[in-house]
Formats: sequence, structure tokens, C-alpha cells
Amino acid sequence: MVAEYSGIEEDETLSVEHEDAQICLYKVGGVIFATDNKCTHGDADLSEGLLQDGHFIECPLHEGTFDIRTGAPVGLPCTEALRCHEVRIDAGSIFLRARQPRAVNP
Repeated sequence: MVAEYSGIEEDETLSVEHEDAQICLYKVGGVIFATDNKCTHGDADLSEGLLQDGHFIECPLHEGTFDIRTGAPVGLPCTEALRCHEVRIDAGSIFLRARQPRAVNP
């Protein structure tokens, strides 16, 4: 378990640690999404960024954006996909399983 479902507000982010990695959790429309927390363009925590238009996270450093559903970069200067993680919710607890990055381009 990495967090409680009730511990994340709607349209908010939460930084958690999983298998020695920093992960960013997002709650959008009641659904939890998870990506690596570090931007692939610069040394910035996406959990400090802004969720936009529901499923896009803006990096707080250079304002590049990613689709949190796929990890795809959708706004420059970001060009490398984020690694996404599978999310399972059981009895109000959030569990993760790491996945490989997707080769997704906008």
C-alpha cells in the first residue's frame, strides 16, 4: 500500500514512495493514475505541478505537459514519455505495480 484513496483530493496530486522510487498519484474523476514523479525533461517534481484539463500535468520547472493516462509528452519542452504504474484499490488502500515506459508520441 502506498496511500489511502481518501487521502487524495479530487483533481490533486500526491507524492509517494514505491520500491525506492518517487511516484506521483493523481485523482481525476474519482480515478487514481500514477506516474514517476520526476519530469523527464528536468529535475522537477510533477507533484508540484498543475493538473490541467483533467488529464494533463504541467511540469513546474519548464511548463511542459504530460498525459497522466499514458505518460505521453503533449507539450514542449517535454519529449520523453513518463513511466506509468498500474493502480489497484482494495478496501480504500492504493497499491501500485511498476510498468515500463510507453513509447507514445502525441
